[in-house]
Amino acid sequence: MTKDLKELLRQLPAVDQLLGRPEVEQLLSEHPRSIVVEKVRAVVDGARQGLLARVSQAGAPGAGEEVPGTGKDREGELPWWKELLEVSALTAKVRAEVLEAGKRHLRPVINATGVVLHTNLGRAVLGQAALEAVQDVARGYSNLELDLVSGDRGSRYSHVEDLLRRLTGAEAAMVVNNNAAAVLLALSTMASGREVVVSRGQLVEIGGAFRVPDVMAQSGCILKEVGTTNKTHLRDYNQAVNEQTGLFLKVHTSNYRVVGFTREVSLAELVELGSKLGIPVMDDLGSGFLVDLKKYGIGDEPTVQASIAAGADVVTFSGDKLLGGTQAGIIAGKGRYIQAMKKHPLTRAVRIDKLSLAALEATLREYLDESRAVTNIPTLRMLTMPLEELDSRARELAERVKAFVAEAAVVEVADDYSQVGGGAMPLTMLATKVVKIKPLASPVQAWARLLRQGEPAVIVRIQDDRLILDPRTLMAGEMELVAEALSKISTHYYQGVGL
Repeated sequence: MTKDLKELLRQLPAVDQLLGRPEVEQLLSEHPRSIVVEKVRAVVDGARQGLLARVSQAGAPGAGEEVPGTGKDREGELPWWKELLEVSALTAKVRAEVLEAGKRHLRPVINATGVVLHTNLGRAVLGQAALEAVQDVARGYSNLELDLVSGDRGSRYSHVEDLLRRLTGAEAAMVVNNNAAAVLLALSTMASGREVVVSRGQLVEIGGAFRVPDVMAQSGCILKEVGTTNKTHLRDYNQAVNEQTGLFLKVHTSNYRVVGFTREVSLAELVELGSKLGIPVMDDLGSGFLVDLKKYGIGDEPTVQASIAAGADVVTFSGDKLLGGTQAGIIAGKGRYIQAMKKHPLTRAVRIDKLSLAALEATLREYLDESRAVTNIPTLRMLTMPLEELDSRARELAERVKAFVAEAAVVEVADDYSQVGGGAMPLTMLATKVVKIKPLASPVQAWARLLRQGEPAVIVRIQDDRLILDPRTLMAGEMELVAEALSKISTHYYQGVGL
């Protein structure tokens, strides 16, 4: 190590020196000391590594340069090493890193993609009633498992069971933490150690590599495939029955469709066969509608009520998809099967928590009046939003955006399609109006990155070298925030800062 390099390293401020700076002392009063000290050490070490790397690349200051500490080089400018050692710059970096570390990792984002049930963004948005219910239960104690009338221990399922019975027409109901858990619990209770007959065309895989055959194996059931990928007949089920048969399982292919030369056994047909042979029938709807949206021109999804009416012994579906509530796995059906599930040892491992239960109850109450549900549940409101309203919202958003990026991008309103998302209604395309932004002098990916990494984060689509902003999934007040986020990007553009 050269003498000049040693001199440079000696000028690095000590950790205690930076901790004693007023700006850092302020951070210590507002943030955990361990975090502040960790970031100070990291910044000092980063400066040290920067010096070593620069000297390794360019050599230590030569004879033509001033000796470290004189403050000027031969051109009268600050030498390169001075920038790495500047205490105020190091302090500013410490502050930036401490503030970044203090941010919540799970935080809100603005969904401008037009995907209503965006799995990566948390699926369904909760309505106001659900938010208030969560806050009420979270701020104190609750009667989660206490019967307020008798004073005895109660059941957490009682808070939603009557609602689910009323809404679905089922004899009984219960909820667990998600639909995968609901399927696992139902299979484990109804057919563990026995064969479960299912069509090959329904051996679905959903996000996160959740596969029906894998869940079947985990439950202790034996998978019995029948039919082919595109065609399964009632006789296939009938011929598969033997003394080991424990259950007929129908799985709704909610995230894909097989079209063309196809045949699928209806739930009513399967129930009739099951009744004749004494074999129960389970219908896994995956998503699960409580309101038939065909009257709004949307999709052709089966409703939970239709499955119950068709005679399914057990129906399972999600709480945070088309229902528009929180994450939950809902099980509705015949009382004897539901009661057995409540007593199953697995139930405690997959039970729903109190906050999710509070949000779910509030959401279900909205369904007691269909018109209220469509208005008050964000998922349903976004799905049924009229094209005229979408056009008005898109034009308003475009005008806000143009005010900030008129010189940096081309902005236009155009026809497009939104998606339902969340593994639901894969063939349904929702006509919408979008705002398209074509950057003039920088990559569109750079704009998307800056929006994604901003505060708040804005998530958009990219198509044909344009940012696509769909107002369908923008909440109240978010148009202004999106415009402000784009104004920051335009500031980068005008100042010539690299994107």
